[in-house]
Amino acid sequence: MLGIGIDWAEEFHLVAVGRAGPGVTEIARVAHTPDAVAALIDRIHGLEPVPDQVRVVIETSHGMLVEALLDAGFQVVPVNPDLIARRRGPARKKDDAEDARIACLLALDEHAGLRPLIPHGEVGTELRAIARDDERAARDQRRLLNRLRADLIDTFPAALVIAGDDLGAPTMLRLLERWPTAAALTQVSEQELATFARAARHGWPDRFAAQVRAALAGDVFTARDALIRAKTDTIKLTATQLLLISQQRREWEKRMGQLLGTPRHGRNHQPDREQPGPCFPDGEIYLSFPGLGDRLAARVAGEIGEHIEQFTTANALACYAGKAPVTRRSGKSQYVVSCRLSCNRHLRDAVQQWAFCSLRYSRWARQYYDAQINRGKSHHAALRALGNRWLEILWHCVRTGTPYDEALHAANRAHAIQELPAAA
Repeated sequence: MLGIGIDWAEEFHLVAVGRAGPGVTEIARVAHTPDAVAALIDRIHGLEPVPDQVRVVIETSHGMLVEALLDAGFQVVPVNPDLIARRRGPARKKDDAEDARIACLLALDEHAGLRPLIPHGEVGTELRAIARDDERAARDQRRLLNRLRADLIDTFPAALVIAGDDLGAPTMLRLLERWPTAAALTQVSEQELATFARAARHGWPDRFAAQVRAALAGDVFTARDALIRAKTDTIKLTATQLLLISQQRREWEKRMGQLLGTPRHGRNHQPDREQPGPCFPDGEIYLSFPGLGDRLAARVAGEIGEHIEQFTTANALACYAGKAPVTRRSGKSQYVVSCRLSCNRHLRDAVQQWAFCSLRYSRWARQYYDAQINRGKSHHAALRALGNRWLEILWHCVRTGTPYDEALHAANRAHAIQELPAAA
């Protein structure tokens, strides 16, 4: 077994090479260029011609360097940087060459319990990337909506009356993009407003025009002219950004549905009969769970990946998602159960949202959540416990290739509950 430890960076990497007997034999600096990485791989092949006998420890699980190592057939083992930091010695001295040496020793340690990276396939990689970008865009959308609301409170409060509870509606954003001030909107006739609403595909254009007129005639504060002039372009820019984000998120949602095997079209999101291109394996199983639509199912499936077998137990998947609790108890110290912090945070947040959405569509999930609340748990703690149960069911369904059946699961739960007193 040839051990490789890499301390990576953006411009260059420090690579330590060693074997089980002599230990670390050399440490070299490799530039982050295609030619230099190719030369490193050729050098490793010269030292060990069998690729699966090369074990590489590195502090990341993605990037061009990781992809090149995986394509070469090496065992790539991503580790948490804290694991290497704990092995630096009492002085805790930070040195890149020393970190590469420690990583190489970890690669040579057969009893460290480190698992090689199982990379995502083409579909899984695309699905995870789109889902993460959509999640980031959703945060940007909320941030921009809050900023737009604050600007409208200061300069155009009548717009909030027109929007009601849906400031992010496309018709409202196009209205602000075209007439960002009350003075500009007042000069527009009611017929022109109705024509604008009809072009924006509003369901009731005449009613919308009357609503705009009524809001402008209401008793609202008037801001200073200097502030209105300063915020006019800002409101237009924010409305334009929100429209572009909404349009792109709709495109991403359509693509996520295609990758999951359920492409949809039209305003009613009707399934398409034709499936363009390959789709994510077991995508229909993810979509069979209550509370998982195209977006949320893509986030969960993209983070888990196509190889569910990498999680040997359901608890391993729950630990990876941060839903399995952490216990702390030593001697006479108090028994403490806390939330797991070391996990895949993208999957953790997606499962937490999944647990919340399932309360509306699953009867047993609602009963389980209420039981956790009655035991004194907080809202988020109850959702974490429910998410743990959902991941256990998901793991079994994907491993067996069986879509989720609410009636079957409820019957199994009832049967298990009836057997508890007898078992006791």
